[in-house]
Amino acid sequence: MNRRAFVIGLGAVLATSLAAEAQQVGNVRRIGLLLTTVASEHPQRELAEAFRRGLRELGYVEGESIVIYYWSTQGASAERQPDVFADFARFNVELIVVVGGTPAARAAKQSNVVVPVIAPAMGDPVGDGVVVSLARPGGNITGSTFLGPALVPKRIELLKETIPGVSRLAALWHPGAYGDRTMKEMLNETEAAAHKLGVQLQLLEARSADDFGRAFAAMTRERTSALVVLPSPMFYGEHKRIVDLALRNRLPAIFAFREAADNGGLMSYGANLSDLFRRGAIQADKILKGAKPADLPVEQPTKFELVINLKTAKALGLTIPLSLLLRTDQVIQ
Repeated sequence: MNRRAFVIGLGAVLATSLAAEAQQVGNVRRIGLLLTTVASEHPQRELAEAFRRGLRELGYVEGESIVIYYWSTQGASAERQPDVFADFARFNVELIVVVGGTPAARAAKQSNVVVPVIAPAMGDPVGDGVVVSLARPGGNITGSTFLGPALVPKRIELLKETIPGVSRLAALWHPGAYGDRTMKEMLNETEAAAHKLGVQLQLLEARSADDFGRAFAAMTRERTSALVVLPSPMFYGEHKRIVDLALRNRLPAIFAFREAADNGGLMSYGANLSDLFRRGAIQADKILKGAKPADLPVEQPTKFELVINLKTAKALGLTIPLSLLLRTDQVIQ
């Protein structure tokens, strides 16, 4: 693929945006929205829609008061992704919203782009060197964090509460999903939680979706009885495949985000990503009104959702403890 990113259409949305550009009257604002995929069924599209919904709630109307340019880095190597941000300058956007989480935010940082950048749903923006601190980001990037490493122990505790007799736990992780410091902390938290609960841990890496089959084959060989899927933008995009493999191998699995439970995973616990992207629109509004990203705190979730799929539990022959069901935010029948 040529280093230059390309604008991608989201149906009539792009057509409306281009029409607005041709007929600009008044103060039409310009936003660049960067995805890492052009796949129409990719869950990133839902996050982009949540951001657009947040803009509508604030009174922005696409094609009238705002123009959104949709971009993709699909096919660009990690080394070349920072080049994408330079292309946004051709469209004079006032800010850029990245949908690809921490990797996209790090690419923005490496690009030295001066346009304000909003990165909802980062794992550990301080640990990954994207911002100086959550309270005062200190550069041109702000957004939100889903507290990547911090919630892993809680997920393991919930899985142990669901299956008290579990003795062998697999953790599927994606090397390079985040910076070295963040990944090390995430793995340390995983190992400490498993040790605390007296569970033997099997760490299995997957650098791409092609590695999933090998990882699950290793779980079968080791007679693993449960699975925790560590956060990763790649895993988020491929959660349906992971869910299907877990069900096929009759493995109870807990995920970081509810989309996996919605699509057949046993459980999820974590921040609601759609809500983080909807709130990203509030940050965008503040920047368009003159606020500086350096002074806009990186937001942290105020609520964590526990979602349990009872249909999957039944298929796996599991009975969810009543004490856990009473604490569940949503039960999928």
